[in-house]
Amino acid sequence: MDYSKTLHLPQTEFPMRGNLPKKEPEFVDFWQKNDLYEKRVEKRQHDGAPTFVLHDGPPYANGKIHIGHALNKTLKDVIVRYKYMAGDNANYIPGWDTHGLPIEYAVLKDSGEDRANMTPLELRRKCLEYAKKWIAIQKEDFIRMGVVGDFKHPYVTFDPHLEAKELEVFGEMAKKHYIYKGKKAVYWCPHCETALAEAEIEYKDRKSPSIYVKYPAVDIKGLGPDGVDPSKLFAVIWTTTPWTIPASLYISVNPKFTYVWVHNKTADEYYLMSKELAPAAMADCKIEDYEFVGREMLGSEWDLATFHHPLAIYNRTIYVLEGNHVTLDAGTGCVHTAPGHGVEDFEVYKSYENAGKLKQEVVCPVDEKGNMTAEAGEFLQGKSIWDAEGPVISALAHEGHLLGKKSIHHQYAHCWRCKNPVIYRATEQWFASINDFRDKALKAVDDTRFIPSWGHDRLYNMIRDRQDWCISRQRSWGVPIPAFYCDDCGKWVITDETMKKVEEIVEKEGTDAWWAHSAEELLPEGFKCPHCGGTHFHKEKDIMDVWFDSGSTWNGVLRYPHEDWKEDGVQFPADLYLEGSDQHRGWFHSSLLCSVAVNGYAPYKAVLTHGFTMDGEGRKMSKSVGNVVAPQDIINRYGADVMRLWISSVDYQGDVRLSDKIVKSMSDVYRKIRNTFRYLMGNLYDFDPKKDSVAYEDMEEMDRWALLRLEQVKRTVLKAYEDYEFHVMYHAVHNFCTVDLSAIYLDILKDRLYTEKADSRLRRSAQTAMYEILTSLVRLVAPVLCFTAEEVWQDLPNKEEREWSVHMASMPKLNDKFLDKALDEKWKKRLAVRSVITKALEEARQAKTIGHPLDAEVTVYAKGEAYDILKAMEKELADFCIVSQTKLVEGTESAPENAVSDDEGNVKVTVSVCELEKCERCWKRTPDVDSDPAHPHVCARCAHVLAETGEAGE
Repeated sequence: MDYSKTLHLPQTEFPMRGNLPKKEPEFVDFWQKNDLYEKRVEKRQHDGAPTFVLHDGPPYANGKIHIGHALNKTLKDVIVRYKYMAGDNANYIPGWDTHGLPIEYAVLKDSGEDRANMTPLELRRKCLEYAKKWIAIQKEDFIRMGVVGDFKHPYVTFDPHLEAKELEVFGEMAKKHYIYKGKKAVYWCPHCETALAEAEIEYKDRKSPSIYVKYPAVDIKGLGPDGVDPSKLFAVIWTTTPWTIPASLYISVNPKFTYVWVHNKTADEYYLMSKELAPAAMADCKIEDYEFVGREMLGSEWDLATFHHPLAIYNRTIYVLEGNHVTLDAGTGCVHTAPGHGVEDFEVYKSYENAGKLKQEVVCPVDEKGNMTAEAGEFLQGKSIWDAEGPVISALAHEGHLLGKKSIHHQYAHCWRCKNPVIYRATEQWFASINDFRDKALKAVDDTRFIPSWGHDRLYNMIRDRQDWCISRQRSWGVPIPAFYCDDCGKWVITDETMKKVEEIVEKEGTDAWWAHSAEELLPEGFKCPHCGGTHFHKEKDIMDVWFDSGSTWNGVLRYPHEDWKEDGVQFPADLYLEGSDQHRGWFHSSLLCSVAVNGYAPYKAVLTHGFTMDGEGRKMSKSVGNVVAPQDIINRYGADVMRLWISSVDYQGDVRLSDKIVKSMSDVYRKIRNTFRYLMGNLYDFDPKKDSVAYEDMEEMDRWALLRLEQVKRTVLKAYEDYEFHVMYHAVHNFCTVDLSAIYLDILKDRLYTEKADSRLRRSAQTAMYEILTSLVRLVAPVLCFTAEEVWQDLPNKEEREWSVHMASMPKLNDKFLDKALDEKWKKRLAVRSVITKALEEARQAKTIGHPLDAEVTVYAKGEAYDILKAMEKELADFCIVSQTKLVEGTESAPENAVSDDEGNVKVTVSVCELEKCERCWKRTPDVDSDPAHPHVCARCAHVLAETGEAGE
């Protein structure tokens, strides 16, 4: 007879191949049609569950998503899915950052129109359309990745409610006198024609001219070397920005440094320099014949001494100022100081002005486009700052004041939007005074949990050392600075009254209202200037820094949410902010400042950061290099679950690597996990957990070991989720599936599952363990393999007794009963011995001594504890090793020389071909084959099962 028909082989419709690119969109539709996010919120609110809020750092609505977006959104989704399954009302409202320069720039570039020929409202309308287009595209991609959240009601920074609540934050800061307007040197992008904040600066290598310039002495307070003609005395400065020489007003020296006169013997000139820097400076200038003359002097002795500007055209006296910003890193220790083009330059001058020592107009002969103005002189007017460098150097040389020149490569500030070099430019701007609440901000950092912990010091140091925040931008697409100017006295006006009226109008109409209405229409009726009583006003034209937009989203999304978001159960502060490590200077930073300024504490309880995605060799991804891996390509070829599995596998708190090869290897891992699920389901086709389960106490020891391993893995995985260490979860699950289950438990189990009577206790014991493993494992991986877990869940038996989606279910509960320490120790020792036997079998198979393991007869020589372990399981040893016959010999002395041994020599194994007849049903070779006349060529065990099931023999 055909004995294969009497075996209980796996039966399942769950396919071996996932076909994820085709199948995953079906589950997206399934979740959307059944309102998965809303149903989860309703269920947890009904349960009275605690709320968990992950406030989304809004991606910019400009262009397709890249792998960095995929990493970020997937990490957030894993956390939100886990937190729900752990019992929380996990809240996630996706957001988009929509204002600012990049969109305005893209709109102008795409349309080919000139900004000067468009009204602000026309430009704003086009920017709004552009932002909405990219939000729709990005939203579709995020949903396709499996991200679950309130995508029906996302937050967008052009939402009138968020705009009004941003203005509220500004108003509260103004009320506390944290907001001021002043002229100050700020980062300026000539290409974008706007001021920039520190967070919008990145550094790249740039080649610049490096020049040493002589400033002739005027009144040096008697500090010149004795007997030397004053016309031979010069202070020497060093600069890499020759275009700033026209704005030079001062020379800064460090009051604590030692300065000397350096005599250039060849030219018979004397140069004031730092004693420490002079040798390197003279070498740069190719001057070898020199000496120090006169006494050593402290920088403090030079306070307010005077020199002359090196270009006579400017006819300007140059004062010496004391500045602690002067270092010994490079140069001469005498620093050319142009307050119009440097933050430190500006601040050192202001300290003298505030002390009443100096009062001069700051010179800034550069316009918003980066071109030299008439103030720079006719020979430079109209030239770009970079084109002006050559003429400035030539003019210095012509007047005999260029001491040295060369080119250097150095790190230079660039605009991180347009990637062009930026400059410092003194202009009238709006600022937030950080000093006024810096201590509170630092305390807020201390009160926040950082993952990884080094994030604390990074943000703390940035807050500690930062300057005031320049919050104004010279653009149209954004939230306006809500200030009015009195036409009668010229002073700016921001009051509680004006803020309240503007906020009310913006809540109804959005910030277009600022450009659509006159100042009178935006101000309270009958409003008078608080400074002079005037009644005529005009509006500020600048908008707010987009970091102020995103940095205040907590106010409109969490603290004072829309009705839709109230239903989600939002709360403030958020439990978690999660972004890339660059956001210590970005969103984490601006959000902290806005919240501390208004509330006195951070908008988050914890901050989690991830690294950047590099290629397989650790290089930055770049289109020009051709090493970019797009998330859409991974999803279309392998499926989102493979991408999500890769993200879970890496230690994302540092930079992570990705390549086509890495994705391919991850798809192989995915296939192993998938087929573990398939095998478990295939062997439960006739199992009803309500009727067929075996009590734990009555289960086979090996099945109890499998549940022990499940429990250990469960605890590892749940802790990994709680600690946001998803790579620990990945390795635990991967190892459990491929080693504990596939290579050990399920492999050994096949004989019992396939050949024992269908409803025997032996088989039901195995199925009970497998059902527990399957229903637990599918929930443990659900936050990561969200699509595959759903597919498994829908194929499980007793559908009516479970949640309609795995993502509505809870994580499996801990079961202390499964943690049998004695059993754990016992099986660790058993498996250690088994590994020696499986190694011997593999070597025999490679040597073609045997084919199938059931063709083998194994002789085990053992001593000491190893022998005791094997002796206790001698009857089931052959099944444990998946061979037909085993012989156990006490002692290792008689083992052949070619026996496979463990490291200690306590176990030695030989493998030979078993000569016994093979059972045609179970394929084991045993002495009792042919013992039942009704079932020839079948072993006694199989004959007994056949008789019990009523199978007639030949």
